[in-house]
Amino acid sequence: MWHDAGNFAGVLPPSPATFLEPDLHLETPAAKRRIKNLLDVTGLTDRLRLIAPRPATRDELLRVHCGEYLDRITALGAGAGGDANVGPPYGETCFGAGGDEIAALAAGGVLTAVDAVLDGLVPNAYALVRPPGHHARPADGLGFCIFNNAAVAAAHALEARGLSRVAVVDWDAHHGNGAQEIFWEDPRVLTVSIHQDAAFPPGSGAIDATGAGAGAGTNLNVPFPPGTGTGAYLAVMERVVVPALERFRPDLIIVPSGLDAGGMDPLSRLMLHSEGFREMTRAIMGAAARLCGGHLVMCHEGGYSRYMAPFLGLAIIEELSGERAGVEDPFLPAIAAMAGHELQPHQDAVLVRAEALARQVPSP
Repeated sequence: MWHDAGNFAGVLPPSPATFLEPDLHLETPAAKRRIKNLLDVTGLTDRLRLIAPRPATRDELLRVHCGEYLDRITALGAGAGGDANVGPPYGETCFGAGGDEIAALAAGGVLTAVDAVLDGLVPNAYALVRPPGHHARPADGLGFCIFNNAAVAAAHALEARGLSRVAVVDWDAHHGNGAQEIFWEDPRVLTVSIHQDAAFPPGSGAIDATGAGAGAGTNLNVPFPPGTGTGAYLAVMERVVVPALERFRPDLIIVPSGLDAGGMDPLSRLMLHSEGFREMTRAIMGAAARLCGGHLVMCHEGGYSRYMAPFLGLAIIEELSGERAGVEDPFLPAIAAMAGHELQPHQDAVLVRAEALARQVPSP
């Protein structure tokens, strides 16, 4: 909650002379804090097993990031902070003094979750971490992300825990470009990204980007058009994600769990509601149970509606834990009543292409 993302009024100003008044950064502590507060006030926290995180070490971060980048982040954190992104774009991945340590703790939180699941301490885990990570690349931060938390955790599972295959299924509203780039030629990692087409990063996340070299066929992008609702998301789980996982047969599934596909989010134009996230969680849990002993870790990514995001997060954590908090989502009726939740023909056209690519995912 102490990560300082600086002043950022929602778009990148064209010059210092802009008339855009500074405001709170969209990636504020509020949405994450309010998830934890909702868990507390409903009493659900008391029925969960809380796991203390640890910072990721330099060697653990070096599995996916280059040394020069880590040196730059450490130097900035030792001073007044700075921008993890060398651009373009500029100015949107800022952090304050000591931010390098907070980012390492976020990555380490996901590592801790992976260890807890693999050691049998818990059947699955949700790492509620900040800053997010899925846009971070080997040598640069991007999109509010400093270290690629999910990729660091996947590399840890492979290199330190001896797993053979890991799947990263990213349902954040924006393309999971970081894991795609990091594991582009790695046949041990299946990367799947379900996102709004051409939302962020610019020019990233095309459906025909499928990996290269030894990793050919191990990257799947499903770029949905704006306006996509729950029907298409449930269909993509059934028709693309689960079949791809069944072909790949991972030892562990990691889900970069962005909540910004929610119908009230300011940074996407998608329409998911809490029951949609619940059913997606149920689908991924079922696949994990059949394929890898239930080994499933979710790590928090985006989600910028501080009002709606807590109820989306609650639905996911209820499903993971098998516990119910006994509260109703006050936003569910309005979002569920929006027109267009059914799978639309132009959305189905994306799914048909993605289904064909899922059938080409390499099997062990």
